Amino acid sequence: MRISNQTQLTIQEAVAEIFGSEAVVSLFGSRVNDELKGGDIDLLVQSEQMVQNRQQKICQLVARLQIRLGDQPIDVVVIDPAVQRKAIHEEALRTGLKL
Repeated sequence: MRISNQTQLTIQEAVAEIFGSEAVVSLFGSRVNDELKGGDIDLLVQSEQMVQNRQQKICQLVARLQIRLGDQPIDVVVIDPAVQRKAIHEEALRTGLKL
């Protein structure tokens, strides 16, 4: 996993602030492969509760993380009971590493 322990903690805190303490966050994509370089931070947020204002919360999370971690590309996908799963969701669930 190519993010520091401090970055992991920062992500966990921001997700809890915006999506609630019960939300689970995982890292997926290129940053889970130690042999690659660069790449954006791809995050999967899972909630067993319906997420109201999903897009607004995603934007808030990205903005908060960019402020705390520095300006870098961050992608967030959310799964809750209302989300119709697509290939990106299945890939994130299959390859993601829980933070």
